[in-house]
Amino acid sequence: MDWRGWAEIVFTIALTVAVGWPLGIYMARVWAREKTPLDLVLKPVEAGFYAALGIDRNKGQNWLGYAGAFLAFSAAGFVLLYGLLRLQGLLPLNPQGFDGVSPHLAFNTAVSFVTNTNWQSYGGETTLSSLSQMAGLTVQNFVSAGAGLAVAAAVARAFAADRGETLGNFWVDLTRSVLYVLLPVSIVTALALVAAGVPQSLLANVTAKTLEGADQIIALFPVASQEAIKQWGTNGGGLFNVNSAHPLENPTPLTNLIEVVSLNALAFGTVIAFGRVAGARKEARALLAAMVILVGLGAAAIYSSETLTPQPAMVAAGITDAPANMEGKEVRFGAAASAVWAAQTTGASNGSVNSMHGSFMPLGGGVAMFLMQLGEILPGGVGSGLYGMVVMALLAVFVAGLMVGRTPEYLGKKVETREIKFAMLAVLILPTAILGFSAVSAVLPVALEGLLNKGPRGLSEILYAYSSAAGNNGSAFAGLTANAPWWNTTLGIAMLLGRFAYAIPVIAIAGAIAAKPKLAPTAGTLPSDSPLFVGLLIGIILILGGLQFFPALALGPIVEHFQVLAAAR
Repeated sequence: MDWRGWAEIVFTIALTVAVGWPLGIYMARVWAREKTPLDLVLKPVEAGFYAALGIDRNKGQNWLGYAGAFLAFSAAGFVLLYGLLRLQGLLPLNPQGFDGVSPHLAFNTAVSFVTNTNWQSYGGETTLSSLSQMAGLTVQNFVSAGAGLAVAAAVARAFAADRGETLGNFWVDLTRSVLYVLLPVSIVTALALVAAGVPQSLLANVTAKTLEGADQIIALFPVASQEAIKQWGTNGGGLFNVNSAHPLENPTPLTNLIEVVSLNALAFGTVIAFGRVAGARKEARALLAAMVILVGLGAAAIYSSETLTPQPAMVAAGITDAPANMEGKEVRFGAAASAVWAAQTTGASNGSVNSMHGSFMPLGGGVAMFLMQLGEILPGGVGSGLYGMVVMALLAVFVAGLMVGRTPEYLGKKVETREIKFAMLAVLILPTAILGFSAVSAVLPVALEGLLNKGPRGLSEILYAYSSAAGNNGSAFAGLTANAPWWNTTLGIAMLLGRFAYAIPVIAIAGAIAAKPKLAPTAGTLPSDSPLFVGLLIGIILILGGLQFFPALALGPIVEHFQVLAAAR
């Protein structure tokens, strides 16, 4: 641990916010259908989509219609992707000659990419063809992220409305999010990654000579294009099994910086867009402040754990001055870059990794797990992080209202029984899915067969897997062998619950909020742009996470931490 590591963490998070801010301003114009610099090129394409699909861009949808369209689109995407994976061996663009994917793995993978989770129970370079990667996974990387942005746009309009009847049109929001936001930033980033050394090829492989003179076969794919949307769309699923720790996905510190910034920039930008559309710029900055503070604290905690906790193997070897735990980390990145990536990827619903989280010290892995359990709102996925944070803000003003004995308000809207019931329904989904499935898996023999470790470490592997799935994150502790019917099926169900059992109550909240009159603040209104509110919001997030998950964490990573300390004496 030294000042350079701390400076790298601060610089990375600050640069991410700096990039996300103007993107948020631009995205607000996209959501409001205002003029953008890309209109000349994209307006005809957009109009062509509406004409081909019979969409009336001016027809709004109430919350039931919006939610129905969101569910129908996701279901269609699942069916198409599942079929593509099962029939992969019969389809073209399969230079590696891979067979079709097994039913349980196809289910898990299709659910994973449709829900923007991108959990991978397989090695990408040894399982999926170029067609499956491009027409299947990459397409879902765009549209699943676009669906999340669409729901966020609906929530923003709800707070801007005054007795509104509709939330907008899901099909229009989806189309514009993909065309005007995700596609342009991905094209620019893919070109930058290619220039920096990331491959983009349809060849099956290339043969290279090693230093010893032997032949080494290196698998090739169109890596740069998928890498770009993998990060910008907070998808996280990599072409290679070790994700962004692989030298073809992430070869240099420059590509590492590009990728880690694009990992969170759009999610931060979504908060700025929300503030502009809802007419609540100061309040949006308060949400952003809470996100940055918590993800910064998470990065600091992971970095401290990886550089200060004694390593039993090193102590046993007589090495007492090791600067950092480098097991599972790339030497071209180091502990600081690994820590800030780990915090940003688990604070977001991204799941990409440039180091192996299963190789972190117990508290480092535990912090990454806890960031997912907080609800994937720091800043969360593109769209989903924003509306998850809004739910937390509603609970914060509700608690404040209980303290002073008055009906709470947020952004000029009264927060009443209906909204709080739906908010609690949403936030209870994560502990139900994570702790419920973890409890069963901890005693079921067929589940325990997939664990590499027993005891506290084995429990951590289970908790991390279901936290990642229900939080739509996608990262994993490498010790778990998840490509089995039990794990693929239950993790897939957890992903479905984490995506749709959370988003549908949020859309219902948006419908109720939109129908309410817009009120002017009064002397009794809690200012939601003040440091006091930021502190209250952070407290609500931490208390909810702590009360629900601390007992399980105490049996897993916390116990393991004390075992490490005892072994290092």
